[in-house]
Amino acid sequence: MGVFLITGAGSGIGAALAAHFAERGHELWLLARDETRAGSLRARFPRSRTLVADLAEPGALRTRLETQALPPRLDSLLHVAGVAESGRVGEVGAEVWERTLAVNLVAPAELTRLLLPALRAARGQVVFMNSGAGVHAPPRLGAYAASKFGLKALAETLRAEEYEHGVRVTTVYPGETDTPMQVRLHKEFGLPYQPQAHMSPASVAAAVVTALGLPKDATMSDLMLRPGC
Repeated sequence: MGVFLITGAGSGIGAALAAHFAERGHELWLLARDETRAGSLRARFPRSRTLVADLAEPGALRTRLETQALPPRLDSLLHVAGVAESGRVGEVGAEVWERTLAVNLVAPAELTRLLLPALRAARGQVVFMNSGAGVHAPPRLGAYAASKFGLKALAETLRAEEYEHGVRVTTVYPGETDTPMQVRLHKEFGLPYQPQAHMSPASVAAAVVTALGLPKDATMSDLMLRPGC
């Protein structure tokens, strides 16, 4: 039985991953923003354990988590939570940049740092859910793309630094996926939304599970996914 910690398990890809591991009886740890969300996650995944900390405040993660029980060993840490706010560079204020970078980049770095002892103990794997915007920056998503470009750099640095400890690192770059974030962005951009033109969260989760299931002598470092025909 593996031990998995997931952020962003409330919906979309994170929820699909949590469902996969829960159905197979793995030990599941889920990070929630507040107690209300934690209760909802426990109701949905009754055998899971929850941690409460707000990724929008990465500087407080250590203080919040040191008062809660953490897994002594961790097979996989999956960073799935993320935020995206649309707007042109000339229109978006500093608060949007600060929040986006905090949730999408600084918090994953800090959470990884805090859980590295548990990951090293298990020779575990870190998964960063990136985006196509982490490879090619689109208009009106500058802050989001910048955070994802930074996340790519974080993953590459971590992979090089933790190789000697046996910790593997995978970055996933999903294209358009049928998630609440995608629905909202299409509405903000004034674009029609067609769910059938997008990947399902379950399909992305299946690809992540494949990467996690590789033998220990191999790492799927970068995983690019696009909607099929």
